[in-house]
Amino acid sequence: MQKRAIETREHILQTAQLLFASEGYDATGVAEICQQAGVSKGAFYHHFPTKQAVFMALLNEWLAGLNAQMKTLLDQAGSIPQGLIDMARVSHEVFRSAKGQLPMFLEFWHESGHDPAVWKATIEPYRHYTDLFAGVIRQGIEEGALRAVDPQQAARVVVALALGLVLQGVMDPEGAAWDEVAQQGMRFLIDGLARRNE
Repeated sequence: MQKRAIETREHILQTAQLLFASEGYDATGVAEICQQAGVSKGAFYHHFPTKQAVFMALLNEWLAGLNAQMKTLLDQAGSIPQGLIDMARVSHEVFRSAKGQLPMFLEFWHESGHDPAVWKATIEPYRHYTDLFAGVIRQGIEEGALRAVDPQQAARVVVALALGLVLQGVMDPEGAAWDEVAQQGMRFLIDGLARRNE
């Protein structure tokens, strides 16, 4: 029974993701998700209290996959600067998985201006990545590889670079080799952050 429940939950998520991407977040209702997934509303609400919860589950699964990839690359790198550059390689996966999802994310972010609960759910990943990169930069400073800068401010610049490139890559996918641009952009930042031997 547990296996069937897991399969039902995953099927709801997959169906919702397709509908959010094709119809838009606002235009997709619970009834439509249930109809397309072939599940009852009772089954839907057994797994998810709201449509927003479905969106957040999709977002959290996506972010968990990115986190795992970035951690592996950072752990395998020989230094913090190289680890940050290697982490930019994850951008290829970000651009691939975000393709076609921009309208859904923009709708959700727009809704966050009207709903404090949606705002809180939307801002958490941003803060998570700011804190994650601040920790990495702090470690680089402690190891002597990076200059003594404010890690939180430097992390905000890294996140700003990432968000800007994702938006450009999703809106103009053929405009550049965006994963290469992301790695080059990180090299620019690391060059500015690198500790110089006096």
